[in-house]
Amino acid sequence: MTPKQQLLARLADKTALVAIFGLGYVGLPLSLRFTEAGYRVLGFDIDRTVVDALYAGRSYIGHIAAATVSGARAKGFEATADYARCREADALIICVPTPLDQRREPDLSFVIGTIEAIAPHLRAGQLVSLESTTYPNTTDEEFRPRIEARGLAVGRDIFLVFSPEREDPGNPAYDTRSISKVCGGVTPDCLEAGVALYASAVDKVVPVISAKTAEMTKLLENIHRAVNIALVNELKIVTDRMGIDIHEVIRAAATKPFGFVPYSPGPGFGGHCIPIDPYYLSWKARAYGVQAKFVELAGEVNRAMPGWILGK
Repeated sequence: MTPKQQLLARLADKTALVAIFGLGYVGLPLSLRFTEAGYRVLGFDIDRTVVDALYAGRSYIGHIAAATVSGARAKGFEATADYARCREADALIICVPTPLDQRREPDLSFVIGTIEAIAPHLRAGQLVSLESTTYPNTTDEEFRPRIEARGLAVGRDIFLVFSPEREDPGNPAYDTRSISKVCGGVTPDCLEAGVALYASAVDKVVPVISAKTAEMTKLLENIHRAVNIALVNELKIVTDRMGIDIHEVIRAAATKPFGFVPYSPGPGFGGHCIPIDPYYLSWKARAYGVQAKFVELAGEVNRAMPGWILGK
């Protein structure tokens, strides 16, 4: 059997071991979901307090019950800080942070550090999936060379995909299983392996033509929100000066049954993703000689909102 055939067979009969790197608000729910789906799961984190808590069956994330973690432990879920154990895994999923540096430029230190830590332990027949939000071509430009430097041909010996996380922590309407999963492979065989992995754990997988398409998809999702939040915040300032209630305007506009999505004004944007992810695109766009004007303007408007609210 070829490495791909061996991998697909182990995914199909659920004898595969799934390794997940980064056990935060993305990685831990994903670990629990793959455990629930019937796989053996090995979670990796550099924080020993996280590893010790999970190994003891305790949860350290508010919306995840301790009983859920202890139930996963009873089914074989393990947590470790020993990256050498990734050689045991058939599928390796990376869910580490991608913040901005002081210049609002991408900081890939966690992502690069993870792939460099696991690269010496990679072997033929494994699937590597990056879920951390990043700019287009990260998977091809940063991951593929580091993997192939180990003598493993991507698409033949080992399989590489990008499948962006879509967690909404604490939202009871959606969970890891019910949120559709976009997946793009570096090669068609990579995509086939990625779809086989995720289709066994989530209700719907959406394949796209390449890893960079999947990377761009995640950025568009969050840029859409950032720009619309900025638009309604700017209109809040304008209507306030005009003596118009923006909330009544939004409610009235939302009665239109097509072509309008209501957003409410507020103190800019919050959370981990929306204030950060759009800048990954604007930074990468400059490398192509393009200015992402809407993205950068949305950031300016939203960053100014707390000061405007304080002034009111």
